[in-house]
Amino acid sequence: MKNIILTKTDKQILESFKSVLDGLAAYMSNSYEFVLHSLEDLNNSVIYIINGEHTGRKIGAPITDLALKMFDEISNDHVDYIVYFSKNKAGEPLKSTTIAIRGENNRIIGLLCINLYLNTPFADVLASFTPNIMKANHETNLKEAFTQSSDDLIKTTLEEVTSEVMKDDSILPSNKNKVIIERLYDKGIFRLKDSVIKVETLMKISKNTVYMHIRNYKKKKN
Repeated sequence: MKNIILTKTDKQILESFKSVLDGLAAYMSNSYEFVLHSLEDLNNSVIYIINGEHTGRKIGAPITDLALKMFDEISNDHVDYIVYFSKNKAGEPLKSTTIAIRGENNRIIGLLCINLYLNTPFADVLASFTPNIMKANHETNLKEAFTQSSDDLIKTTLEEVTSEVMKDDSILPSNKNKVIIERLYDKGIFRLKDSVIKVETLMKISKNTVYMHIRNYKKKKN
């Protein structure tokens, strides 16, 4: 396998994967190593790495023989990923995956490799699923609505917000509809198609009232 020439778009695609790795690393435990390879220079293919202590690598490290083997298998089998077991230099077990990153003209321009260090103490793995040790970046105890349609999402979210507002005695009865609309706005509900009409019907208020509260809230936020 030879180095390939990357276009400007190819490089932008690879660069965008760095934030993907950051997000995966924040979501998962430190027992996972995340490596981003560029195929532009096989001698310095690692362009981003998180938790590299599991394999002793840093940015600028060359591609591995196993990564080259996985690349060949991906290319020959016309698949985009392979899952396998491997070992690091110390002979410690890893569960790994190599995922192809495609650029212009559907060429494979890089590889995203994830290695799970299987000797990680169970207590460390368990700690990553404990809410009270979450970092202060974007990790918090949030509630997410998993629904089958946008109609269900609007209805479910409206029901939850309405319940919260109605139980809050600090909100005047005359302001409750306004606060409900504001909270729906903050949750992004009004980005959905026909959401105003659906909220109008469910809340039994006029469309003009919904628009008025949204308009006033936008002015207040700005």
